[in-house]
Amino acid sequence: MKPYLISLLMGVLAGLVYSLLQIRSPAPPVIALLGLLGMLIGEQLVPLARRKLSGEPLTAAWFRTECVPKITGAPPANTTPAQPEKK
Repeated sequence: MKPYLISLLMGVLAGLVYSLLQIRSPAPPVIALLGLLGMLIGEQLVPLARRKLSGEPLTAAWFRTECVPKITGAPPANTTPAQPEKK
């Protein structure tokens, strides 16, 4: 949640700077961003259909570990961060 909040706040700050400089922001309109979200969600329909056609169960745990990270960009909850190798 923290990265999302930081991203939002930095976007607001950038918007303020653009407004103070009286120039138009190059950011896409909200409708374009919703289209991108739809694309991310749509990408997950193929793995979902393949899983269903193969007879594998569609569980909340599978959705949470396979689909949600690809949509939100967050690392899967069931993995631990890689530890650097000690020399």
